[in-house]
Amino acid sequence: MRVFSPWALSAIGVGNCARALAFELPAQAVVSTPDVYLSPHRIDRVSMYSFRESSFNNTTLFNPTLTAPPFFQVFHEGFLDILGSSPSIREVASNASFAFAHEAPVYFPEMDEMFFASNDGGSLGMSDLDHNNVYGKISLAAAEAELEANPDGAVNVPVTELALSEEIQMTNGGTGLYNDSLLLITSGRGARPPSIALVNPREPHNVTVLLDNFFGRQFNSLNDIKVHPSSGKIFLTDVTYGYLFGFRPAPMMPNQVYRFDPDTGSVRVVADGFVRCNGIAFTGDGRTAYVTDTGSSGGNLLGFNQTLPSTIYAYDVDDNTQTFKNRRVFAYVDAGVPDGIQVDAMGNVYTGCGDGVQVFNEEGTILGKFFLGSTSANMAFAGDGRLVILAETKIFLAHIAAQEISLGGPS
Repeated sequence: MRVFSPWALSAIGVGNCARALAFELPAQAVVSTPDVYLSPHRIDRVSMYSFRESSFNNTTLFNPTLTAPPFFQVFHEGFLDILGSSPSIREVASNASFAFAHEAPVYFPEMDEMFFASNDGGSLGMSDLDHNNVYGKISLAAAEAELEANPDGAVNVPVTELALSEEIQMTNGGTGLYNDSLLLITSGRGARPPSIALVNPREPHNVTVLLDNFFGRQFNSLNDIKVHPSSGKIFLTDVTYGYLFGFRPAPMMPNQVYRFDPDTGSVRVVADGFVRCNGIAFTGDGRTAYVTDTGSSGGNLLGFNQTLPSTIYAYDVDDNTQTFKNRRVFAYVDAGVPDGIQVDAMGNVYTGCGDGVQVFNEEGTILGKFFLGSTSANMAFAGDGRLVILAETKIFLAHIAAQEISLGGPS
């Protein structure tokens, strides 16, 4: 560990120096408190631009220290409780020509493997109306061994692609083991319907489809999925991105959140009113739900519109019906859109954004960022103290202090 540098103290501001000296700053971490962006002259000295003269937007990345990524960007001292005393963040897999690491991260502890999907329909995704995306995995045991053998810089462990059945089309979401299987959600492709499916994490990776319609009507393009921690029911988001990226027909239903009961087959809408609902997560007690709205990102068809949401909404989960109620803004992100979302054991909320992973406390205050300098669509814990971050053409492994919550259903 190291104490704050002279720059860090000046960036924090004289009034906060006493607080700054009260704790040490881990390696790979820099401080960016509100004093920095509330005083443009400080930004001028550090990074040679002026807020007053610049044309900032949410595709511009806030990095006033000009630190080379990856690093931990600390906005609030509460982020240090998440990081712990000796955190690290390292690149463990990469392929500059292929967005192989996009969504649907699921950790398989038996083999210490992380599963994930490539980009479906986007840049470098190699998938479209005529080509399915792929679901792959890496060995975290191999990644850990490579990191130990090479203590500085990036490593690149191999990615194994799974040969899944034709029932799996454009995988876009996934969550912890459910009945000892990967619980995946697909966007569908062409006339092939979006679906919820169980996939065996072991060979031969056999598939069981649980749901592929809403009373006979195909979903638009299912996006993300979580299991409610107490009821065991499955919650899913449906959005029009398949159409906006050109691999699904025109939508026939609103963008909505659904609840599926695998025991009875019942499916119902629990929340609507989104521009484009995307990621979903629950607190550990299941009483609060978070849903991201990535409305400002309109895909290939509509492009980017900053007047639409890049917002995380919070809801109370009704004890009886499990519908979502009392919607309120939880957070609005400054870079890109909040895509996939996870919650740790302390109730902190992690979301993939245009600059990496941003972390908020349960009050919606930003604590810090896993700053990658590029987009992350999703991330997942791989046991306590390890966060795997998908960054399109790269995967990062962060060792931190935070602990995971259970994401799976019945075992």
